[in-house]
Amino acid sequence: MEELVSKLSAKAQYDYKLVRRAVDESDQSAYAELMERYRESIYYLLLKMVNNSDDAEDLTIEAFGKAFNRLKQYSPNYAFSTWMFKIASNNCIDFIRKEKKKRTMSIDTGMKNEEGESMTFDIESDGRDPEEELIRLQKVKAMREVVDKLKPRYKELVILRYFKEYSYEEIAQELDLPLGTVKAQLFRARDFLANLMKHTKETI
Repeated sequence: MEELVSKLSAKAQYDYKLVRRAVDESDQSAYAELMERYRESIYYLLLKMVNNSDDAEDLTIEAFGKAFNRLKQYSPNYAFSTWMFKIASNNCIDFIRKEKKKRTMSIDTGMKNEEGESMTFDIESDGRDPEEELIRLQKVKAMREVVDKLKPRYKELVILRYFKEYSYEEIAQELDLPLGTVKAQLFRARDFLANLMKHTKETI
């Protein structure tokens, strides 16, 4: 392992030390520094791919979330930056494929299922009937209950971002926080939410 590390550039060797601190010591400042070192370059890479700043912001946070969850799997066979960019670009490609599928599916001709049978789609009115509206309100209420279980600082961030649809910059201004802190805490809040929602899937 030491031989592999010695072949890395000085910058990559420093990254590897941060990775070890994050993994071996659960050092939160190491995670934060890794994110700060590559957040901007990852964001601009993804912005070029999706051409939408909000999507690029969300995909950047997703990429770091996936990378940090797999950090134990990182090996210094190549630089951390190479590994990080690969995770970010692969995740973005998946996102683009899903979005393209949504946009290009013809409503008139429909699509084929796995058995090769044609399926068509009926366009329904935007207006919900009373039963649909009741179900929607119940889901919103259930989601609110899950969000209420978050710590106050995370709860406030989630409400601003996902209920009030503030941009990251607007949240940073509203709460008087650095932009990097807002993004890092929103990533953590989403992680907590995902864990909470595992126990409330049937309701939501």
